[in-house]
Amino acid sequence: MKSTEGLQEQLEQQRQKVDVEVFDVTVRELTRMAAEGELVRAPAYQRKFRWAPEDESRLVESVFLGLPIPSIFVAANKDGKWELVDGLQRISTLMHFVAGGHVSDSDPEAKKKLRASVLLEVMKESPLTLKKLRKLSKLDGFAFDDLPRPVQLAFLKRGLKVTALSDKSDYSVRFDVFERLNRGGVALTEQEVRSCIYRGGFADLLRELSDEPRFVEMVKLQEAHQNDGTREELVLKFFAYRDRRESFKGNVRGFLNDYMEFATKSCDLTTARRDFLAVVESLWGLFHGPIVRKGWSLTPLNQLEAILVACSDVQAAKRSIEVASPDWLNDRELVMSSTGATNTYRMLETRINRAIALLSGSPPDVTESSGSRGGLDDSLRVRHESSQRPSRERAERAGFISFRGLWTTFRPPDGNRST
Repeated sequence: MKSTEGLQEQLEQQRQKVDVEVFDVTVRELTRMAAEGELVRAPAYQRKFRWAPEDESRLVESVFLGLPIPSIFVAANKDGKWELVDGLQRISTLMHFVAGGHVSDSDPEAKKKLRASVLLEVMKESPLTLKKLRKLSKLDGFAFDDLPRPVQLAFLKRGLKVTALSDKSDYSVRFDVFERLNRGGVALTEQEVRSCIYRGGFADLLRELSDEPRFVEMVKLQEAHQNDGTREELVLKFFAYRDRRESFKGNVRGFLNDYMEFATKSCDLTTARRDFLAVVESLWGLFHGPIVRKGWSLTPLNQLEAILVACSDVQAAKRSIEVASPDWLNDRELVMSSTGATNTYRMLETRINRAIALLSGSPPDVTESSGSRGGLDDSLRVRHESSQRPSRERAERAGFISFRGLWTTFRPPDGNRST
């Protein structure tokens, strides 16, 4: 029989960390809050509103009929605003349909400006026109403004359930709740969730630096990862591995979350921006374009993480960046420590150390059988350096499988994940 010792205590302890309230909020109030910025749809969400007009119309029909609508989940911020966690399609559909129609007609010009602002927010050119309704077919072809005022008011007075996670909950609880609820067809990546949870100057800096033109050109990604936070996560990993890699234990998600929370409160944004741009400038001087290995069309992301950190370490040691061969990205040790079971402290140290050596002028080993590490200056040597490098056979047996957070992903040799 399984032991139940401590089960009740653990259950109560974890329950206390989650503080929620439930509200009934009218369509009028929800659309007003969204239009005025009191209900925040995070930037990562905006591009993910992809419901077809038929899907939007069915939701509007359900609201008209008073059918049960799944609860909208928000997180309450200390400034009084609500952060949308689950319910993007529902809120965006209501905004698209009402499109500013919740305000009085007494100021037509103000109403016109509000409509334009709302449509821009949901990235639509015109308000929703209902189509293919199953029960209320007589509403087909109608937009909100076409409806009689009593029908408009009836719609605006309909209520939806809103569950709010209190601002008393800490970051880790918010991230966990956000990630658990964010399971639909437009689910966010872990970095996009971080952007929603850890809002502030550091999150804004990550977005800014990830959009730096030379960095964008250097990081060649699959089309699916162009706008999913992959570049932002690369920038976050640069700072986290550079500043706190000695505390990395193999849990990438937890490590990055902890650093994000730390940096949100403590980061010197000016210094951080300067350091990252200096690294980009140096690497641009080496590549003048995409960072790719010979024979591959995409950037090897694990290698890039190590190269970014190594470049910063070399600069901090007042050493010039120089490579002995244009083929240095194909260095055997650098490649082998960047593929296979890469999310260990030892493998992280190995690839950063090797990248430091290569950026300090050590000749690369591009042979199949052997290769010299090249010497490392003591001021650049990472602590606890591993003396045993993984074999090619071991990497091939691993099938380049890596575990990132909650995902089991296939990481091909180009370094980009596919789920």
